[in-house]
Order: sequence, then C-alpha cells, then structure tokens
Amino acid sequence: MSALVNDDMIVSTTAGRVQGDRVGQCARWRGIPYATPPVGDLRYRSPEPAKKWRDVRPALEFGSVSPQPTTKMIPIPQNLVQSEDCLSLNVWVPEAALTDGRPRPVMVWLHGGAYFIGFSAQPIYNGQALAEDGDVIVVTLNYRLGALGFLDFREFLGSSAETNLGLRDILLALQWVRNNIAAFGGNPENVTLFGESAGGGCVTTLMTMPAAKGLFHRAIAQSSPVTSVYGPERPALIAGMFLELAGVNPDRAATDLRKVDAHELAAHTMDLLNKVATTMPGTVAFAPVVDGDVVHEDPLVAFQAGRAHRVPLIIGSNKDEASLFKLMQSPLMPISKDAVEHMFELVSNDNPTVDVSLNDISGVYRGYPGQKACMGISRDAGFRMPSIWAATAHSAFAPTWMYRFDQAPPLMKLMGLGAMHATELPYVFGTLPTKVGKKDLVFRLGGLAAARRTMDRMHEHWLSFARTGDPEANASRPWPQYRMKTRSTLIIDVTDTVVNDPDAEVRRAWGDVPFGYN
Repeated sequence: MSALVNDDMIVSTTAGRVQGDRVGQCARWRGIPYATPPVGDLRYRSPEPAKKWRDVRPALEFGSVSPQPTTKMIPIPQNLVQSEDCLSLNVWVPEAALTDGRPRPVMVWLHGGAYFIGFSAQPIYNGQALAEDGDVIVVTLNYRLGALGFLDFREFLGSSAETNLGLRDILLALQWVRNNIAAFGGNPENVTLFGESAGGGCVTTLMTMPAAKGLFHRAIAQSSPVTSVYGPERPALIAGMFLELAGVNPDRAATDLRKVDAHELAAHTMDLLNKVATTMPGTVAFAPVVDGDVVHEDPLVAFQAGRAHRVPLIIGSNKDEASLFKLMQSPLMPISKDAVEHMFELVSNDNPTVDVSLNDISGVYRGYPGQKACMGISRDAGFRMPSIWAATAHSAFAPTWMYRFDQAPPLMKLMGLGAMHATELPYVFGTLPTKVGKKDLVFRLGGLAAARRTMDRMHEHWLSFARTGDPEANASRPWPQYRMKTRSTLIIDVTDTVVNDPDAEVRRAWGDVPFGYN
C-alpha cells in the first residue's frame, strides 16, 4: 500500500479524508463532493470549493443526481436521489497504482444528455474496465443541468445570476483533479478530458475557454454539438420562454426563481426542450452561451483562429446519429421535410454572410425529401459537419484525429437504426456484455463477438491517446492524423478502415465555412 492510500482505503484530499472500497482489480471512491452545495444564495452562482470536513468521509455510494425530468432514455435508479446538492465525482484506480508509486494518466469523463438529463452513476459509465484494462485513473462527475445549469437568467436576476453554471462546475471539478488526483495515484500533468453529446459539447467549448487552460492536456469529443453554443440574444429569449412555462411572472422572477423548488424547475425542462425544438428545429433549449466571461467567443471562431487550447484532439460522430431521436420520438433532431426546411430558413437568417442553401445541400442526399434523407441532413447539421469544421480548424494548430463510428449489431441494422447516437459508449467504457443474457436484446440476432473485438480496438486507441497523446502509438491498428489535404478518418466497424475524406460530396455541399444558430 502506498504512503498516500492506507489499508482502509482512506485518501487525504484538500477538503478532508475520504474512504473508498475495492471492486475487481481496482479501488474506487464515489460521491466525493468537489463543491459546496449550490443552494440558497449559491443557486444561479458559480460553484465554490467544498468546505473542509474533519472526520473520514465515506465515499462508498454515488452522489445525488442533478434535478431532471424522468425519461425513458436515461432512467434514474431507485437508490439515487435528485438534489441541488449534486456536485460530486467518482474515482477508479487500478490496483497496481495503489502500491508502486508510478503516476497514472487520468481520464475525466463528462456525461451527455442534451444539457438537461444524465448523471455519472449511469451503469454505462462504470470506470472499472477502463481503469483495469488501461492502467489509468478514471474520474466521472456530475454537473448542474437544465434550468439550474444552462439557462441564462441575468435579464431577470441581474448581477445575482451568472452564466454557464454547468461549465463552471466542470472547471471546478478539473481544478479538484489538478489539486487532488496525485493522492489517488494519478498524474495531474496528464489529464484527458472526454465526453459524448452534451458532454462532448462541453469538451469542445472548454477547449476554447481561457479559464480551462492547463487543466487538461488531451481531449476527446464524441458526437459533439460544436455549433450549439449561442450568442447573447437567444439566451434571454429562451429564459423568458421557460418562465412562461413555469408560471413565473417576469416581474417577480428575482424572488420566485430562488424560492421555487429545484424539482419543480426540472419538471418544466422537458416542456421547454420540446417547445424550442419544434419552434426552432435543430436547436436545443439548454446549451453554453457566449457570455464574455467564461465563454469569450463562438468555439468554432476560436478553433479557426488558433485560440483554442492546442492540445491533441480526437473528434468524431456516429453514422446514424438521428435514428435514436426517431426511436425515442424526440423532436430534438428534425426528421421531416417541413422541419428541415424551417431549420434552414432560420439558420440562413442567423448567417446573412454565409451562403446557406438547402437546395445545394439536399441535392447530395439520395431520396430527399424522404425521412431517411432528412435524418441524414439533421445528423450532419447537428454533429458531423460541426465536428469536421472543428477538426479541420484545430488540425492546423495541434494534432487531431477523426473517426466515424459505424458499428451496429445485426438486429440494429435490421430495424433500420444502425449506429445510433450514443451507441459507441459501451465500446469506449468496455461495458459490453460478455455473453448474451435475457435483457441483451441488442445482440439477440448475434454480433456480440464482433462487437467485443471492435470494443477492444477502440479501447486500444482511446487508452493509447490518454497515455501518449497519440491514439496510434500503443495500438495495433493505424490511425493517421486528420489534415485538411487528406482528411484521413478512422471508420470504426467490424473491420476498421482508414478512409480519406469519406462522403466528400456531402462535405463539399455543406462547404468549409461553419454556420449554425447564433
């Protein structure tokens, strides 16, 4: 046992001692608070570091979940409670790191969920396999969501409200990692920040935030909605819509927004999400905003100018992102002709200096205006093209790798769902089943053995990147850097291939000038 971790799995942090437990071939600490509960006067304010405690604090259970509506997409286990006091993190440590004194690379995970749902205790984010297989330290965390984390109430609350609270939470968690991870056997000078969907959007936005400089040294953005970061006008409009749905009089908002229960606030987030998605197709209600404080500019502007942190980056998307939203009957991604046309009309109005032509773009999608073609356009507007634009810009200043995840079991292909949004997550975390059980419907028609081989290769690349900053260095398969001339992209499937500029005709139709909602 190292001098830092004693026989009772007790570690000393800057706030106090925490006690963990063992699972498999690693140790874990769960529910460690990294901030003071953001309640009372701290609601709508930047988080403050956790207050010190005197006795040993058990870190044996996951912390509370940020208040959110109940959804079929991300069910909350009965043993977890929702609470504003949700700012905690979890640490998995390979057993050898407890004894040999060699600092391990650190991987910090940001969960997705459209900035309004999700939590670190989701079983799919179990850090055990990554820690054991990769000999790395894995950190997962909760951050504020929905109205408490990603709405801008400054117009109604004045100086008592701050912006981008979810991002500010993540910044504080990264500072906690910098100050404490060495006590768990981690190397604070080798931190990989990775996330998916909204978590991937947090990654790409943090890459452009001055306050995040030096807090991470590599980045992985999976299905990042890079362009879903909005300017100063939209946030006030969205916040006003939320007040109306929540029945809060704008004239009394300064009082009522602080008095109303957090669960009641969360109850209206789905209503706002649906209203925004249907009136402004292709946009999300909750998202980072350019506030001039922590987010100084549109992330893609920063990427293009070389003002993003020049850290190695892996970025990519899934082949069939939109099919998840069709399956869940969610309006988050427009999949009809009318919705796609409305999206392009609004985006064109927001980008008067850019030639945004639906006619030119739709012409390269076979079958338009059929639903499948609309889903392809929506996928590319939300995830694929923003990722390509970010990769192209960042590759001029720092090592960049791009992927497309195509892997889908036979049943998913038969159902026409393919490689849906978020289906790469168990491949990254190593949480695919070892055999087909009664509840594993996805592999009922086979494909598990092939999927696990794909998982092993993804593991190699992601872990090689965390250790060295190069996903090819410790991997058995090649993955060349993404450069504007070649646009080399790793297609992850039953058999991985490297393709230069895949679907080049589609990319050219969208153009090289980024655009989205402002």
